[in-house]
Amino acid sequence: MAELVEEAHAVPGVVSVLSAILARVAESNDAAGRPVSPRHLASAFRGLARPAISVRGYLERIFRYAGCSPACYVVAYIYLDRFARRHSAVSFDSLNVHRFLITSVLTAVKFMDDICYNNAYFAKVGGISLMEMNHLEIDFLFSIGFELNVTPATFSSYCSILRRELYLQSPPPPPPSTNLHCCLTEDESSSRQQKQGTVQLIFFGT
Repeated sequence: MAELVEEAHAVPGVVSVLSAILARVAESNDAAGRPVSPRHLASAFRGLARPAISVRGYLERIFRYAGCSPACYVVAYIYLDRFARRHSAVSFDSLNVHRFLITSVLTAVKFMDDICYNNAYFAKVGGISLMEMNHLEIDFLFSIGFELNVTPATFSSYCSILRRELYLQSPPPPPPSTNLHCCLTEDESSSRQQKQGTVQLIFFGT
């Protein structure tokens, strides 16, 4: 999808649209004021104060310094969706969305990319300590039941969701090509299908 991945030095559309979705969800849940039980695993993601950096600014920072492929942001979105479906009592808000973002991207990078930075580096990018980064990663994995596999069909479906959201934000002119750059190529799909199982398509409301 040409709209989701532009020039290499520019912020990809997938980053912009994902940050817009999560910012909207966080603002809505802030207004609703749904507290998280201190005994819930998600309580580890909750900060004491709202970060000064916006959701978009934070995700763009991750993009600039983490060096992960655009596909990782789609997979991170899938993981956040899985978390939301498993823990409907927990909402993404301004006090936890940043930690959920850095953790979901870290998890996606480790699963999708052959080469990636370690937890210490991601902790610096995310503005948290290494100890906290490690704990958040473990809590997140348990919270989604270690359900990391993503089939090409599921991946493509979420690409379509993000593309549709991008069109709603700013309807572009007809693209010259239908190549979906954010999606897996045939070679990538073939190699990754060997390690990926069938998963249930899930989607948390935007």
